Amino acid sequence: MKTVKRLQLSGLIVMLVLASACRQKPKDGLTDTYTSGVIAIAADESFRPIVQEEIDVFEGLFPLAGIVPRYVTEVEAVNLLLKDSLRLAITSRRLTPEEMNSFNSRKFFPQEIKIATDGLALITNRSNPDTLISVKDFRRILTGDAGRWKDIYPLSRLGDIRLVFDNKNSSTVRFAMDSIAGGAPLSNQVKALKTNREVIDYVARTPDAMGVIGVNWLSDRNDSTGLSFSKEVRVMSVSAADKATPADSYKPYQAYLFYGDYPLARSIYVLLNDPRSALPWGFASFLASDRGQRIILKSGLVPATQPVRVVNVKDE
Repeated sequence: MKTVKRLQLSGLIVMLVLASACRQKPKDGLTDTYTSGVIAIAADESFRPIVQEEIDVFEGLFPLAGIVPRYVTEVEAVNLLLKDSLRLAITSRRLTPEEMNSFNSRKFFPQEIKIATDGLALITNRSNPDTLISVKDFRRILTGDAGRWKDIYPLSRLGDIRLVFDNKNSSTVRFAMDSIAGGAPLSNQVKALKTNREVIDYVARTPDAMGVIGVNWLSDRNDSTGLSFSKEVRVMSVSAADKATPADSYKPYQAYLFYGDYPLARSIYVLLNDPRSALPWGFASFLASDRGQRIILKSGLVPATQPVRVVNVKDE
């Protein structure tokens, strides 16, 4: 009888050891938890400044957590998520029905969390005196109907409009094609560089250039009101009316994004495929939390949940 009890006890110990080992080494090989471990995420390069700021604060709060960002095009970010190369992507769009079906067919049920509203800024060289533009005229530039500055501003002394984007696969190009050009092909005069930083540098040194860029690249972090932009370039005021006037044209200030006055606004989403509710969920929850939303608020973008304080300003 004692021998039987010893065998039963030994068997119980073995089972407990095996159970403990299983908990320590999950079947998928992932060991990160809600607030610890190291993971890679993908983020649209146009959101790099705000994403990096969020990561820095999150890692400061949770020293055992490491977020390794990959700043890529929106197309690459979604593809990495679809291929299970990572479990979190930050983009300016939601998943398409086809992409969602791809996940569902593999028993995955990803989440989409809106964390902010962003704006696309149209920037020009500081020497360009023309500061107002309508969405209609911007569409003409995109499609090639207007190729010279005189086509938009008859008194302009500038030559060809040198329109530049950050990358041919970026969210800015997709937004321009889908939401502005209505699906029409872009002019072959439109150029794509590689990053938003390159767009700023190109416009700053090219008098007849126009750049399309995420507004969080232009916010002056030293201005607590969020009402100042980088002095390297000029930010245009955009109108939804057919003809832009000072009365109906707006810059991508936070208040105008919040009220919907600025016509080139877009949403920022976290696309999350983390069935284990581990570190990707922890970081996504932080982005949507009061602390994460306050960082977005200070950046000049509009947080999805945090209240926005609206102040009256006198535009330049």
